[in-house]
Amino acid sequence: MHCNLRAGRPDDMEAGGKICYDAFTAISGQHNFPSDFPSFEVARDLFSSLLSRSDVYSVIAESEGQVVGSNFLWENAVVAGVGPLTISPEVQNSTLGRRLMEDVLERARQKRFAGVRLVQAAYHSRSLALYTKLGFDVREPLANLQGPALQLDIPGHAVRPAHGGDIDACNHLCHKIHGHDRGQELGHAIEQGTATVVEYAGRISGYATLIGFMGHAVGESNEDLKALIGAAEVFPGPGFLLPSRNSELFRWCLQHGLRVVQPATLMSLGLYNQPSGAFLPSILF
Repeated sequence: MHCNLRAGRPDDMEAGGKICYDAFTAISGQHNFPSDFPSFEVARDLFSSLLSRSDVYSVIAESEGQVVGSNFLWENAVVAGVGPLTISPEVQNSTLGRRLMEDVLERARQKRFAGVRLVQAAYHSRSLALYTKLGFDVREPLANLQGPALQLDIPGHAVRPAHGGDIDACNHLCHKIHGHDRGQELGHAIEQGTATVVEYAGRISGYATLIGFMGHAVGESNEDLKALIGAAEVFPGPGFLLPSRNSELFRWCLQHGLRVVQPATLMSLGLYNQPSGAFLPSILF
């Protein structure tokens, strides 16, 4: 099938959202997992947001004038994030996924990003093979967790809403743990009112942009992440992602009633520093 690739436009939100919903529903259903997108409206609203953002690069695949796929590169940090990559179920298992990935990776090279990362659905073997062939390395097995709010306090670890004056301390903490900060994401989360910080011994010892699919968190210790998770009023979307090699935190979450929704894999190309503290990735990285 012949396809043209072009930049995304705001008026692609309906067609792109429909393909995103259909693609995720189809592949997750084949493996008996819930879809990341519970409705077409959720996928459409995400596409509407992504196609209007100046810090997100978009590429659309067209065949005979019809949108058949898309991909995105999030350009708001030293490391770029990929996704969602979606292809119409009618044209999957072709080379289109590779072309859409190659397009965003070329964009990342042109923009000189230190690295590129993504989170892959662990049950989807074809995407794992594709990303590996494109040069991505497996970094962390992840568990997607969901459940009722825990409403727990961790002694000595006070959680409060984040504000603009916290950004420098949070960036310093993120840089200490990951080797780079995610200040632009944090600033956006503060504006949206979703960011929180945890304080221990009179200092900021952890923060979260959101305890949910689209948010990330870092902490000096697991106690910081427990405090942030315990204070969350809800886990938006499919839930939050937790590195399952962090057995102590993973076990604590399960013991407090959270359940595993699906497995996932954090993958990277380029710069990657082994984290020196506790962290929760977003669906991007």
